[in-house]
Amino acid sequence: MTQERAGLRQQAREILESHRKSQSTVTVLSCLLALEDHLGWLPEEAIDEAARFNNVSTNDVWAVASFYTNFRLSPPPAHTIEVCWGPTCHIKGAMAVLAHIQDALHLNSEGDTADGGVTLKYNTCLGACAQAPVVMADHHLMGPASPQEAAELVRRLVGLAGD
Repeated sequence: MTQERAGLRQQAREILESHRKSQSTVTVLSCLLALEDHLGWLPEEAIDEAARFNNVSTNDVWAVASFYTNFRLSPPPAHTIEVCWGPTCHIKGAMAVLAHIQDALHLNSEGDTADGGVTLKYNTCLGACAQAPVVMADHHLMGPASPQEAAELVRRLVGLAGD
């Protein structure tokens, strides 16, 4: 076992022990949520530790992790961009903003870019309706965002400005 994998296992054990102390009921699902919250994704080592911690098979834990599509089973990209398309943002032009961002990232829908550097997510509400339409890039809110401003933000974020 590599040192990195051993470190992940130890980190997962510590997260799970902390989770047990802070929760009255611990389930496979709650363990996976705690692990992903701290690690940013669910590496194989974390899945294995969750199985051992809950005294169930690794397959049982994989079944839960793969059932819920919001769990990330691969390392997260360096950047995350969320586009609000809730009612207020939609009315204020979120779809045009989204189209420009998708073009800048060479994506047809939400997901990861081909190089794995950026994740684009659709969000039903970013809680900033007064600033609609809004975009969140690496937890920084931008709004109201014009399609061109949003695309330029993305280009700067991923180092594509001037291409």
